[in-house]
Amino acid sequence: MQRSPITTTPCHPPARNTLGMPVVAALRDGLLSAGTVDSSALLQGQKAVSIVHNGAVYRLQATKLGKLILTK
Repeated sequence: MQRSPITTTPCHPPARNTLGMPVVAALRDGLLSAGTVDSSALLQGQKAVSIVHNGAVYRLQATKLGKLILTK
């Protein structure tokens, strides 16, 4: 299965990590590892997103209490 590239839209500001800095800058400065993705980069201001993994669709949802829920 071919992966579709992750794209951002101009209406969303750059994703920021918990330190308040852009995720790209945090990666560059070594504050996040290359295998780490900040949840704000995935959610991009939305409450939930769909993730396709091995042909199955999962839903990643942020709760009001700041927790993440991943369901199939």
